[in-house]
Amino acid sequence: MSEVLVAIPSAAPGGLDADLEAHFGHCDLYTLVKIGAGQVREVRTLPNVPHEQGGCLVPVTLLAQNGVGVLIAGGMGMRPLMGFHQFGIEVRFGQDSRTVREAVEAFLAGRLPQFTPQFTCGGGEGHGHGCGS
Repeated sequence: MSEVLVAIPSAAPGGLDADLEAHFGHCDLYTLVKIGAGQVREVRTLPNVPHEQGGCLVPVTLLAQNGVGVLIAGGMGMRPLMGFHQFGIEVRFGQDSRTVREAVEAFLAGRLPQFTPQFTCGGGEGHGHGCGS
């Protein structure tokens, strides 16, 4: 695998030991993990931007502008999922991961399924939290 920048919605202060936030658009920040040759090369954080109702593409654009190639998320609506696809960002479902480190390890091991419409808020398979966007 060539180098890829992976974004994981995280609780402050971010980093590999940070808790995963359940919903990508409502997180404190994103932990960005550069992965190359099957291992972590770099870890940094990117503050999330506030978005109003209907503005769920704002964080999608933020991640695309920062070179993200993969997003690991536990929840999102259909609009942002479609936005990630338009930007060519791969989205993986990380619902069972509790920390950024667990999500990255599961990604490296190939255990995270593609995030499909069935995982979206209101998409059939609920995931136990309210999703507004």
